[in-house]
Amino acid sequence: MKKTAAIVVLAMGLGRLAFPQDPVAVRDTIAELRQEIARLDLLYHQAGESTVSDAEYDRLRQRLGELERTYPAEAAAVPALAGFGDDRNGQTRTRRHREPMLSLDKAYTEAELRAFHSRLAKRFGLEDLEYVVEPKYDGLAVSLVYAKGRLAQAITRGNGAEGDDITAAVRAIPGVPRKLRGGDAPNLIEVRGEIFVPLADFGRVNAERERAGESPFASPRALAVGTVRQSDPGEVASRGLQVVCFGVGACEPDTKLPGTQTELTGWLRACGLPVVGTTWPARGEIELVRAVAEAGRERSRLGGPTDGVVIKVNSRALQSAAGLGVSAPRWAVAYKFAPERSETRLLGVRIQVGRTGVLSPVAELSPVVLGGSTVTRATLHNRAEIARRDLRIGDTVIVEKAGDVIPAVVGVNLALRPPGARVFTFPRKCPECRAEVEVGETVVRCLNWTCPAQLRRRLEHFASKACVDIPGLGPALIDRLVATGWVTDLPDLYRLRREDLLTLNRNGDKSVDRLLEAIERSKKAELWRFIHGLGLPKVGAAAAKELARRHGSLEALAAADPRCGDLVAAFVARGVQPALATPIDGPLAGRTFVLTGTLVGLTREQAEEKIEAAGGRVAGAVSGKTHFVVAGAEPGAKLTRARELGIAVLDEAAFLRMLEGR
Repeated sequence: MKKTAAIVVLAMGLGRLAFPQDPVAVRDTIAELRQEIARLDLLYHQAGESTVSDAEYDRLRQRLGELERTYPAEAAAVPALAGFGDDRNGQTRTRRHREPMLSLDKAYTEAELRAFHSRLAKRFGLEDLEYVVEPKYDGLAVSLVYAKGRLAQAITRGNGAEGDDITAAVRAIPGVPRKLRGGDAPNLIEVRGEIFVPLADFGRVNAERERAGESPFASPRALAVGTVRQSDPGEVASRGLQVVCFGVGACEPDTKLPGTQTELTGWLRACGLPVVGTTWPARGEIELVRAVAEAGRERSRLGGPTDGVVIKVNSRALQSAAGLGVSAPRWAVAYKFAPERSETRLLGVRIQVGRTGVLSPVAELSPVVLGGSTVTRATLHNRAEIARRDLRIGDTVIVEKAGDVIPAVVGVNLALRPPGARVFTFPRKCPECRAEVEVGETVVRCLNWTCPAQLRRRLEHFASKACVDIPGLGPALIDRLVATGWVTDLPDLYRLRREDLLTLNRNGDKSVDRLLEAIERSKKAELWRFIHGLGLPKVGAAAAKELARRHGSLEALAAADPRCGDLVAAFVARGVQPALATPIDGPLAGRTFVLTGTLVGLTREQAEEKIEAAGGRVAGAVSGKTHFVVAGAEPGAKLTRARELGIAVLDEAAFLRMLEGR
């Protein structure tokens, strides 16, 4: 067994090994634990990825602490572990927190929850302590700094003392007020919260990436972390990020703040800040346990990636009296819900080649029921994770839904490894075009621009409704067009001949004619759709719209960006003449809409297109700048938020009447 695997097994309690007695073995074990924890910290806090559960991570920490306390001399001889939970990326300007931004201690069992209450009850001599239980959103911790009521800075937790300045990205998140409501704001206040991606937007973004042949984000947290590092505010706004606020750091003067956590939430809401919409009050140990259980049952309706709850003493005076520990307050604890897991056999590993050439491993599994659905495939993250876990084909693997959404392989049951289990070797050549691949630290990439797999993904993306919209040009036909060599790049679509298509399409003349009409019609698609369809790195729909407004034509874009020169010239030579950006006038001009729930007569994409065609704007989250929320069947938390803010809510019929100008 590999050393790191042995460490994880020990920490998980899968083996009850005694402390090593030999000083060299002690130093080696401490060094390996520190290296593994540092690796996991880097993945989690800077890439938003997690390859072990929180409980497993905390057990690694606990094991390291036990060794350090038992063998202080050996621990001192090993390089120290870097700062705990540091999300600074070393490339962004940092800012200091005026008051340290701490983490939270964790509880995973009812016994640990009861122990938390017992410690506080003993400290204060009160068995009927009053608590408030809040949803714990799994995202990126942020501190919003308001000076004289205006948003001055947004800072990540970082190492607790200082974090990265992400002000530009946070300003692009709908719902974060630039100015606090009311005229009595503190001179300065640090509002503590979490940036997260609602599950619906997480699914939408990943569906778009999969259609484009790109690897999906492993979890909502990974999407949130990756997005706030974007330099394009339009891309940030398009991904549906939200912020939820639940506490304060420094406040000058602090007399502005109310006396309980419940009142603080109401005060933050009155200031126009987004806050937790649902909380559970509890008094004493029995009610606390019941409230946490109820929160677990209710979390699916919250619409966000909630991985647990945060329990806080309600009285802020008692919070102050309880004080702070080394890295966490003593008056609060995060109770983490256990993710649903199952064991199944790893039948094989399939390599997917994305639009940008990245080779992504996907586990092929013996069918297993997880979270109410049958799972046959799961993400394996990357080449490094397969090697680190020593995964082998034929193994019994542990599968869980990352963030309760995407199935992921998170471990292997080594006790059930069959004798014939085969090591999976990551290909050194592209499985599609046989070109040599570039092997990075985590990513393996095919650099052949003409790779058929990349070309197929680019064509699917270009022809999708999100881009120029060519109905009839589906994956099967694209496969045949690439195989024949008739299409070797995007502009080749505009020189396809009817007689050639008839030899490929078994549905007859009418089907081919409809396809050719759609291809011809796409020549005049909106400019931003063409730009989006080019698949430029870090250029999504929102960035494409901004580029279209800025440049006004494909030719101007090509002049500004050398990446596009030859491609644009080929498009123009084949008669492509994109339409200019969405008109600024129309019945919905100047109005911002948010969609929630399912509409009967329109898909989400069609509704967005109609709003933009009528001059309106579509936002991913409800904020004070939202004019209307369109609510279909089974609306989510956006409807609740709209009602809290007093924003007009339209049903589908009223929305359609507004589109018609009535």
